[in-house]
Amino acid sequence: MAFQNRRDFLAGSAAFALTACGGGGGGGGTVTPTAVEPTPVNPNPVQTALTFGNASVHDPSVIKSGSTFYVFGSHLAAAKTTDLMNWTKLADGVDNNNALFGNKVTTELAATFAWTTVTGLWAPDVAKLDDGKFYMYYCSCQGTSPLSALGVAVATNIEGPYVNKQIVLKSGMVGVSEDGTTYDATKHPNVVDPQVFKDATGKLWMVYGSYSGGIFIMAIDPATGLPVAGQGYGKHLMGGNHARIEGAYVLYSPTSKYYYLFTSFGGLAADGGYNVRVARSLQPDGPYLDGAGKDMDTVKGAPGTVFDDASITPHGMKLMGGHQFTNAAFETGTALGYVSPGHNSAYYDAATGKYFIVFHTRFPGTGDAHEIRVHEMHLNEDGWLVIAPLRYAPLSLASPAQTADVTAAQAAGTYKLVNHAKDITATSKASIVVTLNADGTVGGTGGMTGTWTHNGSNKVTVVSAGVTYKGVLSRQWNTNSSAFVVSFSALSSGGVALWAIRTAA
Repeated sequence: MAFQNRRDFLAGSAAFALTACGGGGGGGGTVTPTAVEPTPVNPNPVQTALTFGNASVHDPSVIKSGSTFYVFGSHLAAAKTTDLMNWTKLADGVDNNNALFGNKVTTELAATFAWTTVTGLWAPDVAKLDDGKFYMYYCSCQGTSPLSALGVAVATNIEGPYVNKQIVLKSGMVGVSEDGTTYDATKHPNVVDPQVFKDATGKLWMVYGSYSGGIFIMAIDPATGLPVAGQGYGKHLMGGNHARIEGAYVLYSPTSKYYYLFTSFGGLAADGGYNVRVARSLQPDGPYLDGAGKDMDTVKGAPGTVFDDASITPHGMKLMGGHQFTNAAFETGTALGYVSPGHNSAYYDAATGKYFIVFHTRFPGTGDAHEIRVHEMHLNEDGWLVIAPLRYAPLSLASPAQTADVTAAQAAGTYKLVNHAKDITATSKASIVVTLNADGTVGGTGGMTGTWTHNGSNKVTVVSAGVTYKGVLSRQWNTNSSAFVVSFSALSSGGVALWAIRTAA
């Protein structure tokens, strides 16, 4: 979580103003929005609208216990769901009315709040360890500086009450830091935004960090839930010199054998240009590379800068940023889209082989109000995870029934398409009209041309302006047309994502 509810960031002894920064270019194949709308025909089977129950949890970190999914987030907020569609709020607020800490968080975490000088908690993570207990890795930060503490509390029930075990890391100090050297905010971490995960061998790790010196990883002792001794702050993975990178989360794919490191670039506010990026590694502690082979360990702001977006913009695979799809004539409601989506967690369902991303987002025209969203993810032919363009609802709810398989004939047609580009910007990307013609060409009124091929198993390739995008077709629920519609999400090796939603035959 970035420094929410503040406009300053302290590096050393100087305060730096937080500003919304525009990003660099969008990469090859960027398309220009037009005012032309899709053909006003709804070819999709219409059914009774599905219902969703929304909840606000900032920086949601997901864990499944039994048949229930839980998210824990900043400000000691939590919610739960059994279907990834309808959320029930469990808790909110860092005060003694919050049952997660047995209505005594101010006493349980008194030492933490004394260090950070504020009674506040940022993005936590809850993990179930081998002893069957739930370990909440919490963090608190002063806000205008990286004066932070990261600790762990334990409960026998996932809903609490959690009892503090101890602080495990501190940052922002004047003098000697956790690694024995003088704390330097340009290279040492701000000890917030933890995530604890097991690798393919069962070894336990914690990834963490926000802005300041970047993202770090360290080994965790599964018997105690504490860092293995002698690591200092651990190993650096990404960021530094106060670059706006945070919200690290690692997901392992048993299919691709890669570890995927998700992060959010930019600022979390509605005007901050938050966007989700990913890099991958064959080892849990890196090195993590993007599609161009860039080692993310080297991606950071220029020396002497603060919030240097220009240096980080070209790197990482940008999966999602601010955008809005134009409504077709037959669609109702506010045109779908997100503003500053990010700080995600992710989940792999071993029983179904499905991947999910869970994140918070703001919305067009609603300021900084935010809600949880869940989307399905798929592996493309290059082994990268891509995010389906519409919020998750299981295809089993389709009526009449539909199959997950999308044939080439079914894929051909007209779409509204968003090119997420690579920039860090508060300006949402608008959709254009694109047609996948039956003869394998790409056209439409939006100005995007090229070719497309259906590669079997719902895999699709789009080539435009010399850029190749590898994607996955699926059927997703379109709230504004009350139907499951064909869609695809595709990604270039340069890290530019295309999202497309079928609008007409």
